[in-house]
Amino acid sequence: MTSYCGAPPDPVELMSRWNLDPALLVALGAGALLARRSQRPNLVLAAIGVLALAFVSPLCALSVSLFSVRTVHHLLIVTAAAPLLAMAFPARLAVLPGVAFAVATATLWAWHLPSLYDAALAHTVIYWLMQATLLASAFWFWQAMFAAPPVTGALFATLGMAQMGMLGALLTFATTPLYATHVATTLPWGLEQVADQQIAGLIMWVPGIIPYALAVAVIARRAWVKAATAA
Repeated sequence: MTSYCGAPPDPVELMSRWNLDPALLVALGAGALLARRSQRPNLVLAAIGVLALAFVSPLCALSVSLFSVRTVHHLLIVTAAAPLLAMAFPARLAVLPGVAFAVATATLWAWHLPSLYDAALAHTVIYWLMQATLLASAFWFWQAMFAAPPVTGALFATLGMAQMGMLGALLTFATTPLYATHVATTLPWGLEQVADQQIAGLIMWVPGIIPYALAVAVIARRAWVKAATAA
């Protein structure tokens, strides 16, 4: 079966592999209309731009070949689009950051189980279930984190950083191929499958934790501004 993003591309054809699925383009356009309902429309448009990069650009096709690029794809959703939307649509009431963290973490880790991952790349419905649950759970977590008191928010940002680093470490130190989907797809790109997995782990382990560190800085700045205003 073929992935939603198509067959694995080779290096020669990659730049011609734009995904112009009408349903996807309509969905992204409808999402952009949400900017009118936010006090921060630029954040919504930025999130839509990130999602377009992930699903419309040749990155979508390349993620079928390389697990490391799939990792970048997931990070764009979980640590870029989701926090932008969470800042654009802040929670009006305090929510439970612990529950949101548990759900978001479980969702991310579950979709990296070989059986679920391979199924998602083989079936379009499961593929979109993966994308939707990753975005929704990450949005909930970032929204809860930003709505929490500063100390609590910073704590859960740190926990988010830790779980991302742990998952990255597991992939980095895996010495056997984990995903049947990528048995032969990495070779045209000059990579063995295990090497591709290790690169994916390093991407998750190092740059993948940066957004959480930035969140700690944002939360600290908000607390400082609030304290300064109150004084």
